[in-house]
Amino acid sequence: MLLTISTTLRPATDLGFLLHKHPDRVQEFEQSFGTARVFYPEAGEDRCTAALLLEVDPVRLARSRGSSSPDFSLGQYVNDRPYAASSLLASALADVFRTARTGRCASRQDLADGPIPLEIGLPALPCRGGADLAHRLFGPLGWEVGAEAVPLDPGFPEWGESRYVRLALRGDVRLADALNHLYVLLPVLDDAKHYWLAGDEVDKLVRAGEGWLAGHPDKGLITRRYLGRRWALTRTAFARLAELGDDVEESLDPPVEEEPGAEAPASAAPVDGTAPVDGAGPFNGAAPVDGAGQAESGVAEPGHTSDATPRPDGDRAEGAGEERVPLNTLRREAVVAVLEEAGARTVLDLGCGSGQLLSALLAKPVFARVAGMDVSARALALANRRLRTDRMPDAKRARLELFQGSLTYTDARLAEYDAAVLMEVVEHVDPPRLPALERVVFGTARPAHVIVTTPNVEHNVRYELLAGARRHPDHRFEWSRAEFARWVAGVCETYGYTADLRPVGEDDPEVGPPTQMAVFSRKEERP
Repeated sequence: MLLTISTTLRPATDLGFLLHKHPDRVQEFEQSFGTARVFYPEAGEDRCTAALLLEVDPVRLARSRGSSSPDFSLGQYVNDRPYAASSLLASALADVFRTARTGRCASRQDLADGPIPLEIGLPALPCRGGADLAHRLFGPLGWEVGAEAVPLDPGFPEWGESRYVRLALRGDVRLADALNHLYVLLPVLDDAKHYWLAGDEVDKLVRAGEGWLAGHPDKGLITRRYLGRRWALTRTAFARLAELGDDVEESLDPPVEEEPGAEAPASAAPVDGTAPVDGAGPFNGAAPVDGAGQAESGVAEPGHTSDATPRPDGDRAEGAGEERVPLNTLRREAVVAVLEEAGARTVLDLGCGSGQLLSALLAKPVFARVAGMDVSARALALANRRLRTDRMPDAKRARLELFQGSLTYTDARLAEYDAAVLMEVVEHVDPPRLPALERVVFGTARPAHVIVTTPNVEHNVRYELLAGARRHPDHRFEWSRAEFARWVAGVCETYGYTADLRPVGEDDPEVGPPTQMAVFSRKEERP
């Protein structure tokens, strides 16, 4: 990964004094995860550019951080960390330019104390929130921001944009401030860190944010993301910033509802961007969150939490003055009610994730056979733990089956169930692979009933999502009600089903419900 810092200050080679790095030498700095090198591609009187090149050693990185996911061993070695600016680059920057970040320069202190013309270049920056977020975060700090979204594949423009941007910053900024902006905002934009968060992380944030963070219009978002949304650390940071004379309490959102055990203690909480949290993605090799079926369960997963307020799928109240009912609870209850209404006795949860729906089904003896399938072995391990299968009574255990598999490949184990459920699954599948999913579920398995739930993109305006953002970073798309209806109609026509469309959650008269549900019923087949 590469960072360039340029100036047109005359003489421009004074940049070497400010950075404490000589333009005529290539210098190496060993990191726990690789090697950082500083060199100068150009060093003249009119323009000087310093480059920080970080070569990440995936083996060293994996050994230094340990394995966080038993079924994602390959992901420890094959990921975007060697190429994309992230907390790794921020850590290397903090080490390599340690003195420059303090603003000290004995030989050129007058230059170090004031703004100089700077240009910053980052060719590949993970940006969860898109180019708009880069503008929001750097713009108020005096930068002229150029952020260009990188397409997923230039050869397939219909796939849309990736989560990476090419970032160019230009402005008259004090060099120490510029380095501290990058140190804080790179992991904020990536929304992930490669190391364990400890209590001293607040001290790092306050020191690096001195003079600019307390007055930033998005200080709340910056603080939450930098601290991995660790509630205790965030509260401490806001209190420290308030001591600097700025009222930041208004930026503090209530904590997201979380499952017991979903988060490590704040004093040592892992936040890692090198590998997804729970396996290799729903059914398409994408970044996962407990498998597709639990992708919006309301659990705060490191590096995968939306900045929407209220949280779209775990924290929305239904009805003024009523007890708060998370949307994922309403969705689960709606699915169980439909299964009971259909008279299903055997149910298959496709993309079962950590087993929330499975738990609800096993609690009802009417469901004589319950199965869960997920592509992620980690998700299935979590499901076993949630369901406590090791302590489950024999009669209940006999009703349950868990197995690993992919929805885009024909699998004989999917046959002979009364009903199948795809709860918040289809939006995690790349559109070109949806026909394969349809063929497997509706064409080959062919249960009597199929229940599909998916977000209604029209309802996103009711959440404080970033411009153009989806409810979850792994969503490949989010359908409007009309788009969902067209997909449902196409499936029915192709595979011989009828379908009933239903709302889940409050049915807003203007934008519809937050979740939309289709209840498919197989047409009677003539002998």
